[in-house]
Amino acid sequence: MSEPCKPIAVVQGASSPEIQALFRRFVASLRPATRVAGVVEDCAAEQLRSLVDDRVFPLFQDLGPSSTACSLDSESLTLACEAVRRDVLAGCDLVVLSKFGKLEAERAGLAAAFAVAVETQTPILTSLAPKFDAEWRAFAAPLFVMLPPEEAAIRRWWREAAALAA
Repeated sequence: MSEPCKPIAVVQGASSPEIQALFRRFVASLRPATRVAGVVEDCAAEQLRSLVDDRVFPLFQDLGPSSTACSLDSESLTLACEAVRRDVLAGCDLVVLSKFGKLEAERAGLAAAFAVAVETQTPILTSLAPKFDAEWRAFAAPLFVMLPPEEAAIRRWWREAAALAA
């Protein structure tokens, strides 16, 4: 007997740019039949891009060359999170969230977007910065499955998750 499908798929095992490109290709293959909300990271441009309206959200703020403060743009990430929350609540079939990282481990960043997707029982596709594995498990266990960075593995998970959500 196989394990039941989990509503969250976490992709690990490749660089962030490779995983984000995989997410973009996968989402493109689902459209227009599937309503997808969320954000993917454009690693080269250091920004998140909305999968609903292509809006961009900078990941970092320019604090100047001598600054030693964290340059993550928490205000921009808050705006991205709120946009995703609105898109999920407006209705979608799948939520793609670029990754669970430092801010999400601190229950900031995209954490509220993860939460609303879980609350609405919408399947989530994401990635995980390995150093935040313990925080992720505390946040999302037992609702997730780990997947390799392969489109076929994501597609198998999605077929099962979509069938359960229908």
